Amino acid sequence: MGLSLRMRRRGGSKKELIPVMGSSEEEEIIIPSQFQCPISYELMKDPVIIASGITYDRESIETWFESGNQTCPVTNTVLTTSEQIPNHAIRRMIQGWCVANKGSSLDRIPTPRVPVTSHQVVEIREKLSSGTRRGDHVVCVEMVKKMKRLGRESERNKKCLSENGVGFALCVCFDAFSENAATATALLEDVLLLLTWMFPIGLESQAKLISTASFNCLVGFLRRGDQNAAFLVKELLSLDDGNVHALAAINGVEEAFVKSIRDSVSLTSIYRMISVKPETISRFLELGLVNLTVEMLVDSENSVCEKALLVLDAICEADEGRREVRGNELVMPILVKKILKISESAKKSLVSVMWKICKTGDGSEVEEALRLGAFKKLVVVLQVGCGDGTKERVTELLKMMNKQMKMIGFVDRSDSSIEFRHLKKPF
Repeated sequence: MGLSLRMRRRGGSKKELIPVMGSSEEEEIIIPSQFQCPISYELMKDPVIIASGITYDRESIETWFESGNQTCPVTNTVLTTSEQIPNHAIRRMIQGWCVANKGSSLDRIPTPRVPVTSHQVVEIREKLSSGTRRGDHVVCVEMVKKMKRLGRESERNKKCLSENGVGFALCVCFDAFSENAATATALLEDVLLLLTWMFPIGLESQAKLISTASFNCLVGFLRRGDQNAAFLVKELLSLDDGNVHALAAINGVEEAFVKSIRDSVSLTSIYRMISVKPETISRFLELGLVNLTVEMLVDSENSVCEKALLVLDAICEADEGRREVRGNELVMPILVKKILKISESAKKSLVSVMWKICKTGDGSEVEEALRLGAFKKLVVVLQVGCGDGTKERVTELLKMMNKQMKMIGFVDRSDSSIEFRHLKKPF
């Protein structure tokens, strides 16, 4: 069985040793020191020269600078610039050396793509802005595709795009072409993708995305299940209550959210919308939001569970919402089942939902919770500890259940020998 190719430092030496695969005896090749990065001691894949004249692997020296260092790691010289220039001569020598040793299972180091510069980004941005002002669809498509390609090449390029005003130019472009979305769908989809790399964005950029035309266009993409649109809407709604009111004024926005609810990002937006604008609850209920949310709770991961419970809790703020939640036969069984299996944040919402539907019900909800074994589980919640607000509601729920048990002569026979063996005392 061949050894995996792995570069490492041996015994504190700066010589890099690479095991040879496929040999009966383990042989090792020593990498020439001039091919090793002075920081990582690994074979350089993208050698660059910095202001001190020393060559490093780009990834290593960038990490050094991003950590706040302003000196050359080798000479300790204070640098006036962190500019990096590709060392093509060393790269070609490394590639030649790899080819010469290819029988030792060394792969030739591919020619790296040179990262985009701020000057190049500004040039692309200005061409996009100019094309947007003229309504030149062809130029805008060309510039957006170029940005998309650059961003996909490296995280460094994404950062460079974001730091050089591309976000605002993209927002202006989206707003300008959103009124003719039918003829610019592909362009707008690419702009949405690029904008997910730009958040958080400034107030000027927000203003472009929350215009009537832009919001209508975003809702249209939501209806088609566009995940980038769902992300952008979530971010915009989290920034300002005014954005929530602006979005709520758009016809069909509730339908768009419900249609895209399988993308859990939309759950966050729905919760925000219901919390800020409670009058939207009625329409959400008509669209079956309770049933859809409960279905997502059945076998969801913790993060989705947290969001779904937040939505149910917000729905239960309204009388009609509580009636709808009570009417779903799965609600109480799921709540009881999950009490001890979810995060503290989710538990807070779960207890709140249970408290709201039991406190305002006719007693049947309390009886059902008892029958499902909620009493002992709620006692565990108190024993383990929880926030003050949750503690008060758990205590009130237990009092309601205790009262119900006395009224109906109920005895909790739920099998809880494993889950509750650590209880110090009964409630």
